[in-house]
Amino acid sequence: MAEEKDNALQEEEKDQTVELYAADSDENPDDDFVPEDFSEDAEAVAAVAAPVTEEYDENQIQVLEGLEAVRKRPGMYIGTTSSRGLHHLVYEIVDNSIDEALAGFCDTIRVTINPGDSVTVEDNGRGIPTGLHPTKGIPTPEVVYMILHAGGKFGGGGYKIAGGLHGVGGSVVNALSEWMELDDTHEGIRATERFERGHVARPYQIIPAEPGRDHGVRITFKPDSTLFEDTVFVYDVLLNRLREQAFLNAGVHIILRDERVEPARENDMKFDGGIKSFVTYLNNQRHDALIHPNVIYMRGLKGTSIAEVALQYNDSYNETLLTFANNMNTVEGGTHETGFKAGLTKVLNDYARKAGILKDSDKKLSGEDVREGLVAIVSVKLEDAQFESQTKAKLGNSEIRTLVESVVSTKLAEYLDENPADAKAILDKALAASRAREAARKARELTRRKGLLEGSSLPGKLADCQERNADLTELYLVEGDSAGGSAKSGRDSRFQAILPLRGKVLNVEKTRIDKVYANPSLIPIMQALGCGVGDEFDATKLRYGKIIIMSDADVDGAHIQILLLTFFFRHMRQLIDDGHVYIAQPPLYKVYKRAGRSQEYYAFSDGERDQYIAMLGGQGVEADRYKGLGEMDAEQLWETTMDPERRTLKKVSIEDAISADETFSLLMGDKVEPRRQFIEENAKFAENLDI
Repeated sequence: MAEEKDNALQEEEKDQTVELYAADSDENPDDDFVPEDFSEDAEAVAAVAAPVTEEYDENQIQVLEGLEAVRKRPGMYIGTTSSRGLHHLVYEIVDNSIDEALAGFCDTIRVTINPGDSVTVEDNGRGIPTGLHPTKGIPTPEVVYMILHAGGKFGGGGYKIAGGLHGVGGSVVNALSEWMELDDTHEGIRATERFERGHVARPYQIIPAEPGRDHGVRITFKPDSTLFEDTVFVYDVLLNRLREQAFLNAGVHIILRDERVEPARENDMKFDGGIKSFVTYLNNQRHDALIHPNVIYMRGLKGTSIAEVALQYNDSYNETLLTFANNMNTVEGGTHETGFKAGLTKVLNDYARKAGILKDSDKKLSGEDVREGLVAIVSVKLEDAQFESQTKAKLGNSEIRTLVESVVSTKLAEYLDENPADAKAILDKALAASRAREAARKARELTRRKGLLEGSSLPGKLADCQERNADLTELYLVEGDSAGGSAKSGRDSRFQAILPLRGKVLNVEKTRIDKVYANPSLIPIMQALGCGVGDEFDATKLRYGKIIIMSDADVDGAHIQILLLTFFFRHMRQLIDDGHVYIAQPPLYKVYKRAGRSQEYYAFSDGERDQYIAMLGGQGVEADRYKGLGEMDAEQLWETTMDPERRTLKKVSIEDAISADETFSLLMGDKVEPRRQFIEENAKFAENLDI
């Protein structure tokens, strides 16, 4: 988890967005909004609603030329200007090199983070043709990096299969960079050009060829700090994405190097096993026992389309299904995912019936049953891929569903027939999941009969708020009755609700869903949120727009945070995806002058404590360390942790689902040794806590 801390010396503190396991939020959190009644201030309302007095005619219609539109609205092209958008710039350039690899002309890609946080992406592909463009009359590389929707992916024969669908990647990176350097070699002819903020700074020119290099492209760019919230690249974020690309393109050599550190850090990635190696890697990272020893691999063709599937089962209760189309991670799924799920469910049910494992009177196994403990990769490559947007989150090609379902139905059935021991192990796992699902249904019905999960039933310890519009409300999950009492007294009851937590929360990583419904520590949370869990989750029924975890700033508090985050990630994932989950930041110290305590400041780190001590003169200054939330009275808790005008919240978000899944499995799973190793390796990054 990476977090962004504000400066406690500033007069105003605002909620901040942070990352969970290599993640930057999709968007900045909404400013805290306190519901107000404007009915008594008609003049204020009238002022807001007053029409603009300036004349509106043809002179007010603005036309943005060239790349100005990208700089004006960067979020339309890369989704966000946060750290996530920053790294997306690298992906756009790398994707162009990957497209060369898909076309069979590139086998090596080098990505280097340079001192000063510029990035160089270099490949040994064909290079960009260096002649004048026939319709634009300017050098072709300049067309690629200066004009939106220009490239070899629109039926001109440059690429049959490409992830870079819209032809905006290179030009968008150029537009959003302080500067970009192009070094292009095509058929032995080498040319260079420099751009600054989307404009030509050094004209296109032919220069002597580089010895031993007669083809390929080298792009170096520095993101524009006036457009991005942060311009420091995170090595591990890039590593995760590039490793993924190396798995998806068997035999392609990808090197990531960081020259900002001494000695330079480098990862050299090449996986001849392709997505089979990907599944093995994911299972190794999870540290779960395997149900069957071999990765099951399937591949099929239809016309120019290719579908690959690799899968293996482990003994966990969780599903890891990753889908890709032309190397793009389709995080929202699409037709290829639908086809895979349908084929898998049908094949396992058919085999179970044929083998007598399921009797005629038995219910069919559900999709959830057959995917428990599954780690699977579905990768398709096709011409004219239909993505929903430039972010390529969902595939829409209807013919791909038929191809993937056919591949799974045919190849997996053959594998099960040829490997009956593996088939029995997989179906035993699915049957156990089915029994657990039935037990969960009975547990759910039992709790409902008791009125515990009905919409009208709220936990007894919940101090609810007055506002009923979920977009305007907050629920604090507070560690301990003592802190819960202070929070209830100090809150703004108009929009803030308080739920004291009852003991340690269940570790759901080691538990099936039927145990979740019966757990006394989780039932009050499910009651309060009102949106259900697992396959019954319904985001429209969520009762609070912000869910804020507030625990002590110590080891036990951190443990409670990770237990709750594990619960949300495994059973209410959409709460995190939609940006509803936050972590409160209580202060670590109160710094004050002994005489009269008239000057008091709250410090959220050792460094801020030292700054305040120095600011107050050092002599006679006290710094009290808060051992827990219960030590603060209602007024102090409001001032430091709950007042929207002054508090600091950490917004929980997930950029890389693979990394998040691995981390939860590592931290909360059964295997002790990998967790101990992780703690030993990362302890140096933790803040020193006076506990």
